[in-house]
Amino acid sequence: MVTERSERLIIDDVFVVDADVHAHEQPDQMVAHTDPPWRDAVANAAKVPHRYLSIPGWSTSPPYFLPGAGLPTARGKAREEIVWNAAQMRRELDALRIDVGVIFPDHFLKIAALPNPDYAAALARAYHRWIDELWVSEENDLYGVVMAVPQDPADAAREIARYARHPRFAGVYLPTCQTYPLWGHRQYWPIYEAAQEADLPVMLHSVSGSSWAFPFNTEQMSGIAVHTTSHVFAMMANLMSFMENAIPLRFPKLRICFCEAGLTWVPFLRMRLDKEYNESRRSWPYYHDRPSEYIKRMWFATQPVEEPANPRDLVDLIRIYDGEDTTVFASDWPHHDFDHPRVVFDLPVANEVKRKLMGLNALRLMPKVRVPAKYQPAADGRPLSAAAPTDTR
Repeated sequence: MVTERSERLIIDDVFVVDADVHAHEQPDQMVAHTDPPWRDAVANAAKVPHRYLSIPGWSTSPPYFLPGAGLPTARGKAREEIVWNAAQMRRELDALRIDVGVIFPDHFLKIAALPNPDYAAALARAYHRWIDELWVSEENDLYGVVMAVPQDPADAAREIARYARHPRFAGVYLPTCQTYPLWGHRQYWPIYEAAQEADLPVMLHSVSGSSWAFPFNTEQMSGIAVHTTSHVFAMMANLMSFMENAIPLRFPKLRICFCEAGLTWVPFLRMRLDKEYNESRRSWPYYHDRPSEYIKRMWFATQPVEEPANPRDLVDLIRIYDGEDTTVFASDWPHHDFDHPRVVFDLPVANEVKRKLMGLNALRLMPKVRVPAKYQPAADGRPLSAAAPTDTR
């Protein structure tokens, strides 16, 4: 990752894929997409006055769970942190110089906390129809993800198969907030079988949460501490669950991506697991190499990217976890902690690495993503990516 000075690259010259943006799913828009008998439930949720990420029976945000989880915050809002429709999303991503956006939900980041599995599965099916009808198209370069509800893995697997050939569903979303058991458990294996068969990556997405059990036992915290720990705890716990249950061996072609926990936890966990494995490898007799050799095949989205005083420190950490080819840019637009593309683009790395981090790696992670025609000729005259599908519009 040596800094290249021979060519001054600007962000307008680089193909930018944002692996994590958020659409604001609204109950009134999903009523028609919801299967009976749950249509009435969604219609009832639509009658509740709008609360951002907090609608009883629809979104399980505090204060509906733990005492103290809804403590007031001093953080003010300079803007509305909601994208209401696809046209708004396209305008705002254009302003950020983002070419392609991969959409995750807002409310349903916490769908795993809903207790009724049939209702959760019905909401997921309605969400997919809503995204398909109103958000994704060839004209706007937006993509959706299939939401795999942990409450009903069989239905999740059917939904993955249903959208496997859809050109605008680029991945499978695994919610991590209050998901029990963790994602390595055998009950989820049909989801991985379906995703591997469909050549879709599974993408774990963090969100702040609280419960009385690890990794979300943050009810004694608020603000900075909750946001810092809950995202990272969830990613670490689920990655170890994958390793514990030999998911990289059971599903060798499955691409696994961790979203919204930053990057600096990755080298720590790799090194620590290697240390423990070297001392107790009989506990994981099914592996033939150190855990780090399997983790380096996994993928990591940048947001919320760490911004050390010396940017080279972050570059070194990416090098340490062998992340040059497996790190993808994500902004988390429009949430309060979103990252502008320049935060990653301005890292002191070679132009070739900038192109990988900003877009080319995402093409390998999500093969369905199409490259806009203007990016087909790269700066050196060669195709942007030999493996990348071409958008001829």
